[in-house]
Amino acid sequence: MPGCLDVLIVAHGQPSAPAPAEAALAELAAKVGHLLPAHRVGSATLAAAGALEAALDRLGSDGVIYPFFMTDGWFVRQALPKRLDGHPAQVLPPLGRDPALVDLAADYLAQECALRGWEPAAAALLIAAHGSAHGPRAAAATRDFGTALTPLWPGRPPVYGFVEEAPFLAEAARDLPNQTLCLPVFAAEGGHYRQDVPDALETAGFLGALLPPLGQHPGVPALIAAAISG
Repeated sequence: MPGCLDVLIVAHGQPSAPAPAEAALAELAAKVGHLLPAHRVGSATLAAAGALEAALDRLGSDGVIYPFFMTDGWFVRQALPKRLDGHPAQVLPPLGRDPALVDLAADYLAQECALRGWEPAAAALLIAAHGSAHGPRAAAATRDFGTALTPLWPGRPPVYGFVEEAPFLAEAARDLPNQTLCLPVFAAEGGHYRQDVPDALETAGFLGALLPPLGQHPGVPALIAAAISG
């Protein structure tokens, strides 16, 4: 099959403006492919009309699908399988369920504290995530991530705030100290990160530091490549 794939990275994308998210995911796929020269790595978002279907036509029956999602909630367990329409490719666990992400996050937080001259043991941590109105799995996955991170984080236990369910981010962020890192457990810089999270933090009077989304960390392509290569 000309131009066939053996790895497909799938993300949600941005329904209101699908093209930039498609391009960003393609850039991620290129970085992963550079680390896996023996693999042909492609990408598609669920939000771009026809993108997933076209990519599946190029994905071999023994291919691998990597969900670029931070939880194994509704999109990974229901929406994605429905869109795959019986394609026999193996679906790997999503990014947010990779234990290696916890170690990456711990190093990331330590570096961010050092950049600010903060003593990590005195710092607070606010984990911002999407949550879900479809069920409890998304928030549970975020809390599982935070629980695994806690032994590696010398500061205060994480505080959780969600965009789509309680405890909402604007409530969770109130009265946190100035030396607080807000770690957004999002895959990409979509509308939630660019608008909902800053708006909620402003409403709360949050004076800490908002970090880039965890899924955009420079170490993520290598983490994905390791998961694919097994």
